[in-house]
Amino acid sequence: MPHPSPWSHQRRPGIADDIDFEIKGEELQFVEIELDPGESAVAEAGAMVWKDASIGMETVFGDGSGGANASFTDKLLGAGKRLITGESLFTTVFTHNGSGKARVAFAAPTPGAILPLRLADYGGQLICQKDSFLAAAKGVAIGVHFQKRIMTGLFGGEGFIMQTLTGDGWVFVQMGGTVVERELARGQELHVDTGCIAAFTPSVDFDLISVGGVKSMFFGGEGMFFARLTGPGKVWIQSLPFARLAGRMLAAARGGGSNRGEGSLLGAIGDIVDGNR
Repeated sequence: MPHPSPWSHQRRPGIADDIDFEIKGEELQFVEIELDPGESAVAEAGAMVWKDASIGMETVFGDGSGGANASFTDKLLGAGKRLITGESLFTTVFTHNGSGKARVAFAAPTPGAILPLRLADYGGQLICQKDSFLAAAKGVAIGVHFQKRIMTGLFGGEGFIMQTLTGDGWVFVQMGGTVVERELARGQELHVDTGCIAAFTPSVDFDLISVGGVKSMFFGGEGMFFARLTGPGKVWIQSLPFARLAGRMLAAARGGGSNRGEGSLLGAIGDIVDGNR
């Protein structure tokens, strides 16, 4: 999916600062954000690559979406939501305190893609995998989405908790491998590996469906369930979830990198045959 044209600035009234940006790189990407005087961007702690000297940085409790007037209770609630989704209690706010233009860059910690999304184009909210947030225009809120179905929470790949991004400004999410965007019509179903769901709009229904017969469950390498996404709405799919990459690296470190059936009983049998267990 093509990225929006870089550095095209059109200020619009809204909750979040309307920042300019450019995505750079291929497999190991970073986003370069251009700020006007007084504009701010918020990012995960430790994500910064470089910044111009006129950009100041301040570590804040939570996601910083409430601004300076937010109460301690609001800040504590925001920090608690971030902690539940596996993020740090703190984020860093970068504000351009000088004149003219200034830039700051943030990098994804894993191979894959940084996807720029304007929340106003998707109804003001997205549901994402945990720890997908990288950076955003100041004013975007990071919240929690709880799976309503027990089976989906147990076997859905992301557990019971996912991340919500709310607001109207630009947000930059990190996803593994190549990212594909699918538009689902009302009632249209898409079956996805549970770990490959990167994000979807709230109108999409997320449920599970069995992969098929007993043979497929035990020897198919895909686990017991697929994620069933039902439209209407948009879905973003990632080709290489970080958990899968980490699993392959761990298997290679243990001498079991040749096994491809890690999601089934076949994986355990393969380890025994290869002498890895």
